[in-house]
Amino acid sequence: MTDFQVCDRDLSDELLSDYLTADALAVDTETMGLLPWRDRLCLVQICDPKGRVSAIRVERGQREAPNLKALLENSQITKVFHFARFDLGALRYHLGIHVDPVFCTKIASKLARTYTGKHGLKDMVAELEGVELDKSSQSSDWGNAANLSESQLNYAANDVRHLLSARQKLMGMLEREERLDLALDCFRCLPTIVTLDLMHFKDIFEHH
Repeated sequence: MTDFQVCDRDLSDELLSDYLTADALAVDTETMGLLPWRDRLCLVQICDPKGRVSAIRVERGQREAPNLKALLENSQITKVFHFARFDLGALRYHLGIHVDPVFCTKIASKLARTYTGKHGLKDMVAELEGVELDKSSQSSDWGNAANLSESQLNYAANDVRHLLSARQKLMGMLEREERLDLALDCFRCLPTIVTLDLMHFKDIFEHH
C-alpha cells in the first residue's frame, strides 16, 4: 500500500484489512456544502498512525460503502475528526454509517486551549504540529470526484495527516488541566447531537 491511495465508492479489502489493525484513525469528509440533506458527500479521507492516507470517492446517489462502514463502526478503533459533528452527520445521512467511538480535536481544542479563540484546523495544526496547512482548495468543487485536481487531493490528504499527532498533544493538555474526562463525555454525546441536527432541532437546551 502506497502513502496515498484513491478508491472509488469504497475501501478496498486490502485497505480495510490494514486499517483494522490501527487503534485510532484520522477521518475527514468533503461535501458540496454544509447541509447533508441538500449537499452530497463527495470524498472520505482516512489516515492511520503510519501516515498511510486513502481517499474514497463517493458517487452521486451512492447509499452504502460496506467496507468503510465496517471500519468506521468498529468499536475497537477511535475515529479522530476535527469538528466531528459535521462529518458524523454527513456519513450517517448519506451512507448510513454510525461512527463510534469518536475523538473530536475541535472540542478538545476548545476545552484545552482556552488561552485562544482560534480553534480551526489550520490554527490548531500550526501551533501543535508546527505545520502551515494550505487551505486554498477548501471552498472548491468536490462534486467532480473523478477529476479532482492534484491540489484538491493534497488538501484532502493534509486534512487528516496531522490529526492523530494533534490528538495526542491535546490529550496531554486535557489530562494536565484535568478536563480529559469532560472531553470524553462530550464525545459520547455527539451521536445524540447529530441525531438532533439531522431532525432539524435547534436550541432545545435554551430557555426560550
